[in-house]
Amino acid sequence: RKTLHQLSRQGGYTYGQSKKQILAHIVSVWLITIIDVLTKRTYAQRREIAFAYERRAKKDMISALKGALSGSLETVILGLMKSTAQYDASEIRGSIKGLGTDEDTLIEILCSRSNTELKEIKNVYKELFKKDLEKDVAGDTSGNFAKLLLALVQTQRAEPSAVVDYEKIDQDARALYDAGVRIKGTDVATWISIMSERSVPHLQKVFQRYKSYSPYDMQESVMKEVKGDLQRSFLVLVQCFENKQLFFANRLHDAMKSKGAKEKMVTRIIVSRCEVDLKKICSEFKAQYGQSLHKTVLEHTKGDYQKVLLGLLGQEE
Repeated sequence: RKTLHQLSRQGGYTYGQSKKQILAHIVSVWLITIIDVLTKRTYAQRREIAFAYERRAKKDMISALKGALSGSLETVILGLMKSTAQYDASEIRGSIKGLGTDEDTLIEILCSRSNTELKEIKNVYKELFKKDLEKDVAGDTSGNFAKLLLALVQTQRAEPSAVVDYEKIDQDARALYDAGVRIKGTDVATWISIMSERSVPHLQKVFQRYKSYSPYDMQESVMKEVKGDLQRSFLVLVQCFENKQLFFANRLHDAMKSKGAKEKMVTRIIVSRCEVDLKKICSEFKAQYGQSLHKTVLEHTKGDYQKVLLGLLGQEE
């Protein structure tokens, strides 16, 4: 066992420091090491580290992290020990189990993920929770809101095509207008069908063409035609079709602009996008708000939570 004197010599402590002060410093250095190592590795590399830890320490690294960490730092670090699909599936499960539903999380994930991502989330959800995602969503939502989310979970979206079908673009633009702004009430089924089955490049062109029929763009039409969770879901879809990284940049800005950041949303976006498109989100954030996401995180968060977020954001460009 090392004496306090030896520790003080190795760690740059003064001999007069108490054992409590030295231990506090050791814990601080240890936390910085965890943050530095895990935020600068890919998921695959983090899994290798976990396997190596288990072989050497003869115990599970996830359990060790749970025992050693707490609060927001623990939430981020444990999130990083999951694949992107595992993290999304866990967030969805957390949003619908128990009393009440966290519609905000459910909408953000199901309405912003690609067809490929949703297929993987469904498979992982089944593996992790031994439950069917479609059945869980159906059991926790209702009405047209449920119909839209289920249409997305069924992953019927067409793959992008090299051939641009201008006739189909015009037909869909007209159908969206005829089902909404042109009539009293809204034919929601038509909107759901088009927005859950067409490819993203096709829909981008449809929304451009839509403006030749409607006095309002697609986002404005959604605001006028539907309300509540259905409105929020269609808005996320449209915004992600138009510019997904800008959508996430706006969400992060909204989460941090009020006094005290909405940590749950900030954590979910940064952890879930860190190996997908976080660098592009940072670029969109700076272009939109004239300030880097890095600086905004510095202003609105603190402590170890701030350190781990900055670690994931990487060096400010």
